[in-house]
Amino acid sequence: MKRHPQPNWPEVALRLAAVVSKERLHPAVVQWTSDASAVRRSWAVAFSGGADSLALLLLLWAHWPERRDRLLVVHFNHRLRGRESVGDVAFCRRVCVALGIDFITESWAGATKRASEAEARAARFAFFERVLPQRRIAALWFGHQQDDIAETALMRFARGSGTAGLAAPRPLQAMSARRVHLRPLLTLKKTEIVAALQSVGAVWREDASNETGDYFRNRIRRVVLPGWLVASGERDALAGAALSRERLEEDDSALEAWVDRLAPLDRSGRLDVRVLAGKPRAVVRRALHRWLGAQADTGDLSRQGFELLLVAVEQGAVKRFSLGRSGFAVIRKGALFFEKTPRGHSSRQRK
Repeated sequence: MKRHPQPNWPEVALRLAAVVSKERLHPAVVQWTSDASAVRRSWAVAFSGGADSLALLLLLWAHWPERRDRLLVVHFNHRLRGRESVGDVAFCRRVCVALGIDFITESWAGATKRASEAEARAARFAFFERVLPQRRIAALWFGHQQDDIAETALMRFARGSGTAGLAAPRPLQAMSARRVHLRPLLTLKKTEIVAALQSVGAVWREDASNETGDYFRNRIRRVVLPGWLVASGERDALAGAALSRERLEEDDSALEAWVDRLAPLDRSGRLDVRVLAGKPRAVVRRALHRWLGAQADTGDLSRQGFELLLVAVEQGAVKRFSLGRSGFAVIRKGALFFEKTPRGHSSRQRK
């Protein structure tokens, strides 16, 4: 197979930066980079070889030249497309060599042809968790754009997500005290990114699996989203979805702040039911999610089970609620706490 000549990647990056100025990137991310603590942090870029992540890498290299010798590119080979996956790795490595950027890749040892989206994502993020702490990476950059916002919203509507889920993907997402995820391209549409890359002579990898209906996101992308855009007529539906995402993030942050102010969890992990009395259900729901997250082992609580527990917390009456084999959620003396199942006993729901 004849290999096409590779572009002069440094020149392509500089040309792309002239087309996509720093002012066109998400302002929250640009603001983050101006903070003194951000300058001291190590950055990594999740690079698949596709148009979005290529544009991201080139723009970071061009707009923040002082970071070039401290950038790390991470590429996870899912091994789901045979030779095409191998070609992705080779392409990503060539781009990084041309730009003088460190490149780390890993192949998915547990890859199977029937791997789900969730399994592939879990494997990819497990790779990040292995690599990034070793390099003391505190900021991981992703190439998500406005089309991804609409696709994610449509997918999460189907599973009944609340504001936290519908506010994704976020431009600035604190994963922990030591790491943040950044998405500066959420202000741009896929067509704008592709047009910009084409105008500067860039080439990228196309994932043929995106054209299949094997995964939920692909079906949304190929069938639902185009029809939705046509039905929207002259409205800029993608920009509208991006604006809705911003508003949902604001609402979600407000709910988080409200629960923070109430401080319903004590040091022992008990939830103060009395302080939640009369508060909107959205606040009680958020507090209950926090309580569950603070427990070491609460089993696998179903959605229906969570709703029943939510009602019990709102009522505040003495109650003992089964959480499966692990134990019980107990409401007593104005507090919700976890009670482990004694050894040799089965957990049964009691009211």
